[in-house]
Amino acid sequence: MSFGFFGIQFGFALQNTNTSRIFATLGADIDNLSILWLAAPITGLLVQPVIGYLSDNTWHPVWGRRRPFFFVGSVLASMAMFLMPNSSKLWMAVFVLWLMDASINISMEPFRAFVGDKLDASQQTGGFAMQTFFIGCGGVIASLLPTIFTDYLGVSNVPVNGAIPDTVRYSFYVGGSVYFLAVLWTVLFSKEDAPADMDAFLAERAASKGLGNAVKEILGGFLKMPKTMVQLAIVQFFTWVALFSMWVYTTPSIAAGVFHSSDAQSAGYQEAGNWVGIMFAMYGGVSAIAAFLLPMLAKLTSRKFVHLLCLAIGGVSLISIFAITSKEMLLVPMVGVGIAWASVLTMPYAILAGALPANKMGYYMGLFNFFVVIPQIVAGVVLGAILKNFFANQSVKILMLGGACMVLAGFLTLIVQDDAEKTIAKEA
Repeated sequence: MSFGFFGIQFGFALQNTNTSRIFATLGADIDNLSILWLAAPITGLLVQPVIGYLSDNTWHPVWGRRRPFFFVGSVLASMAMFLMPNSSKLWMAVFVLWLMDASINISMEPFRAFVGDKLDASQQTGGFAMQTFFIGCGGVIASLLPTIFTDYLGVSNVPVNGAIPDTVRYSFYVGGSVYFLAVLWTVLFSKEDAPADMDAFLAERAASKGLGNAVKEILGGFLKMPKTMVQLAIVQFFTWVALFSMWVYTTPSIAAGVFHSSDAQSAGYQEAGNWVGIMFAMYGGVSAIAAFLLPMLAKLTSRKFVHLLCLAIGGVSLISIFAITSKEMLLVPMVGVGIAWASVLTMPYAILAGALPANKMGYYMGLFNFFVVIPQIVAGVVLGAILKNFFANQSVKILMLGGACMVLAGFLTLIVQDDAEKTIAKEA
C-alpha cells in the first residue's frame, strides 16, 4: 500500500533537484529563487487540508476512501511533469510548478492518512518507515536521471537557445510515467476498510455537506488540534526552513563553490546541476536504508530521541558543506542529511498518528501540512533578502543557516509529548 510513494517521490525529487536549475536557465536571478519557489508551499497550504477533509468524508464500495484521490492526483501530476521541462518562459515554469505541486499534494496526503487508517498504533512507526523506504528509492533514481541521460545515453546537458537541457526534459518524461504507474499499482492492488459504523459515517457526512460547513470544519480544526500536534508544529517549522533552504540553494552554491560558475547557460553550471542530483540521490538512498533502522532504534530508546539525534546529525552535515571544495567529498554530508530525511518522513507522522481521532485522520494529516508549508513560505519571503543584504549573494551561507535551524529543531523535539508510545510500552 506504500508503493505509490515510489512514484510520488519521482515527482518531488525531480522538482527539488531541478526547479532552481530550470528557473536559473530561464533567466531568474539568484536572490529571486526563493520567491519563485513560493508557488509550491502556497499550493500545499491551500490543497492539503481540503483534500484531507474530503477524503475523510468519502466512501465508495469499489474505490474506497483515499484511493480516488491517489488516482486523480497521479493523472494531474503526470501531465504537469510533462509540461514543466517544456516551459519557454520563467512565468510558465512558475505556473507549472504550482500545478505540479498541487497535483502531487492531492495524491500525497491521503497516503499519510492511509497508514493511519490501516495500521494500529504498534505498527504505525513501521508503516511510515516503509513509506520512507519507497520515498528514498524513488528519490535516488529520479535524482540520478539527468546524469544517467548525460553519461550513459549521450543526451545533451547544455541549454540550446535558452531552452531547458534535453537531459532534464527526458528525466521529467520518465518521472511522469513512473509516477502514474506506481500510484496506479496502489490503487489497483490495495484494499480499504469500510467505516465500522456506516450509518454513523453517512449521518456525519450528510451533516457536513455544503461549502459553509466544510469551511467551518476546516478552519475550526485549528482550535481543536491535539497538544502533541501543536508541539510537533514548532519542530516542523525549523525543520522545513532547513529543507527549503537546501532544495533552493544547493545548486547555485555548488555551481559557485565547486564548479566555479554562476552563469546558468554554461556547461559548468549544468554539470553542477547534475552533481546536485547525485548528492540528492545519496541522501535519498541513505534514507531508504535508515528507514528500516530507525524503528528498531526507536524501540530501544524513544521516537523523540531518534528524531533529535537524526536532525542534529543532518543539521551539522548541512553546515559542513561550507568547508568542502571537492565534488566527491560533497557526498559525505549527504549521508547525514539522508539520516535526518528518513526521520523527518517517519517519526513526526508516527507520533502524530497516535494522537489523532480515527475519523479525522485525513483532515488532521492535511492540517499538519500547514506546519510543513508555512515555514517554507516564510523562508521563501525572507531568504532572498537575507542572501542579498547580509550574505553578499553567497548562497552557501543560506545552507549553513538552514543547518543551524535543523539542529535547533532537533532539540525542540524534547518538548513533544508522545503519549501513544507510552501506551504501546505498557501494552508490551
